[in-house]
Amino acid sequence: MTPGLVPHLARFGRALRERGVGVSLSDEADGLTALTLVDLGDRDEVRRALRVALKIRPRDVAAFEEVFARLWRAGRAGEEPAPAVSANPPLQAPRLPGAPRSPAPGRPPESERAVEVTFPEGEEPGYSPEAVLRRKPFEEYSAADLLAMERLLARLALRLATRRSRRRVPARGRGEVDLRRSFRRALAHGGEFLSLARRARPIEEPRLVVLCDTSGSMDPHARFLLGFVLALRRVARSTEVFAFNTSLVRLTPFLRPGRIDLVLERLAAFVPDWSGGTRIGECLADFVAYDLDSTVNGRTVVLILSDGLDRGDVAPLAGAMRAIRGRARRVFWLNPLAGDARYEPTARAMAAALPYVDRLLPAHNLESLERLLPLLAA
Repeated sequence: MTPGLVPHLARFGRALRERGVGVSLSDEADGLTALTLVDLGDRDEVRRALRVALKIRPRDVAAFEEVFARLWRAGRAGEEPAPAVSANPPLQAPRLPGAPRSPAPGRPPESERAVEVTFPEGEEPGYSPEAVLRRKPFEEYSAADLLAMERLLARLALRLATRRSRRRVPARGRGEVDLRRSFRRALAHGGEFLSLARRARPIEEPRLVVLCDTSGSMDPHARFLLGFVLALRRVARSTEVFAFNTSLVRLTPFLRPGRIDLVLERLAAFVPDWSGGTRIGECLADFVAYDLDSTVNGRTVVLILSDGLDRGDVAPLAGAMRAIRGRARRVFWLNPLAGDARYEPTARAMAAALPYVDRLLPAHNLESLERLLPLLAA
């Protein structure tokens, strides 16, 4: 983590509370997580990430913008946002009991001196419950873990909600100067540069199509993978979701906001033969025949969530995968079995699909799904 980010955010949270904005320490922790996922050298990106993570209500937007403009500035590339210099005394970050005081004038700050950190006996830092949950295999999850996972998934989805595109589009107000458009605009005014055209990187909303295997062999994983998909859909609103086992079912019309566990129970009741048999090839062939043209184009990332265990004919599967790969931007196959270092994609269905897959990725816990996010926006 970038040094100094924690005290900067603490000062910012305290300033917001002094203005009557309800920001809790839990919100500040979410804000810190959000800042580790965005470009700290981009002031607008930092502002948007904090506004989302701190849960700023519409009535508090003006106070948030004023405090942000006063306390934060854009640093150089790779540096953290730092408080702006003002005539008012700087806000002090909360000091924990036993923490060192601010250095006296002329003394180097603690970050530049060798500091030995000790902990009282029995209070050594260890794994947090969230870290344990992220590494816990889905087959070991309980109902309580599913509810805790929902909060973590919301943070993961924030990465997509604040991730900027590599391309640049015309923008009003802030942004880098677009010389070509600026010169073109000046020609209309006799060569006078009355205003400069600007461009910026927009927030990229990935276009996703998800095909999730709900057969018996996927039962320990399907609910959690669909929970991950539901979290993605909150920020990637054009996401299409299908379930397949012995038949293909489009789930998108039945996805409604609500608790993930309740939504998944509703879907499980709706999908025929949930946790039953599987015919991967036939189901993907049906998708190609009836839904491929309407849901997939050159901007679409197709996610197939399956263990690839199917004893049926692999010819329909290979043909369907060839058609999907020829139309989609990328095809990722998420396989829970790939979380085992000894796994090899030798099953007949998996081997038939592999030539048409950009990446075969593990999907056995939250940590493995977290690694997928940068690939969706790449």
